[in-house]
Amino acid sequence: MVAGGVPVRAARKNAPPREDVLVAAMAMIAERGLEGLTMAGLGREVGMSSGHLLYYFRSKDELLLQTLEWSEAALGTERRALLARRGPVRERLRAYVDLYVPTQARDPHWTLWLEVWNRSQNAGPQERDRQAAIEGAWHRDLVALLAEGVSRGEFRTVDPDRVAARMRALLDGFSIQLAVGLPEVDREAILDHVGEFLTETLTP
Repeated sequence: MVAGGVPVRAARKNAPPREDVLVAAMAMIAERGLEGLTMAGLGREVGMSSGHLLYYFRSKDELLLQTLEWSEAALGTERRALLARRGPVRERLRAYVDLYVPTQARDPHWTLWLEVWNRSQNAGPQERDRQAAIEGAWHRDLVALLAEGVSRGEFRTVDPDRVAARMRALLDGFSIQLAVGLPEVDREAILDHVGEFLTETLTP
């Protein structure tokens, strides 16, 4: 099989590592927004044709999902390192919230996440399972953190799974408003709101 005049076997040999493509895709989203990420433009960044990219990723939807999974893997490593620290659970909970909330409007990770969510309406079951795995990792880490706080007496007795579900719904709602750039939505105000919720919900 020949793609763009180059045998596929040669294309595979000369193609950049998969992670290089994902790094370039994330950089383009950060610099130009999702509307600036095209297969042709990404191909030029990494020295591949758009046809070769489609051969490896099958579709732009798959490229976006793999880029999100790569970005989430890095965030997961950072999140687990934060949560493994010694010290009060409440401090680690604040670190979790700080990592969760976008840094600013058009935050590239959240911009990508929102696009993948939007495209998931037409996604197949395997793609939905992969998205659920990303969500599940954030949820499980939060449940474990809340359960630790309860067991150590730092938090009052609550159902960690139910509180985690409510807390992430709150974080998602505020984060989406910030990520899409709604006027008068301020990151510090969001952190204050979430802090009040945690105090009211968890204080013994």
